[in-house]
Amino acid sequence: MTASTAVAARPATWTIQTLKAVAVLHVVALLFQAVTAGMLLSSPGGRALHGASAMALAVIGLLHLVAAILVRWPGGGPARFIGPAAGLLVFTIVAMVLGIMHVKTVHLPLGVLLFGGGVAQLIRVMARPERA
Repeated sequence: MTASTAVAARPATWTIQTLKAVAVLHVVALLFQAVTAGMLLSSPGGRALHGASAMALAVIGLLHLVAAILVRWPGGGPARFIGPAAGLLVFTIVAMVLGIMHVKTVHLPLGVLLFGGGVAQLIRVMARPERA
């Protein structure tokens, strides 16, 4: 194996760094959703803040998906980040709809699962790549 083929096999650094940054931001936004859910119960402005942060979370989820796609194309990296990022975005939208419909019995456990999924994706993204 020559040095040029070894370099070509690695994904572009900026795409991986972008994905790492967005994955951290996504988990922080998911944690902030939990905080605003508590504020929803204890303060009058909590509902508006929880709704606004839900919209921000959906946008961050979309950025997460775009960053995962960029790792693969044009970055040349693995596609294993795309599925979980898409799943987080879909379930975020489902949770938003359920929250708007006041279906708390499904909305709350889904929020907990979203946080767990976000942390699992963050661990996957931050893991060291396998050595050749």
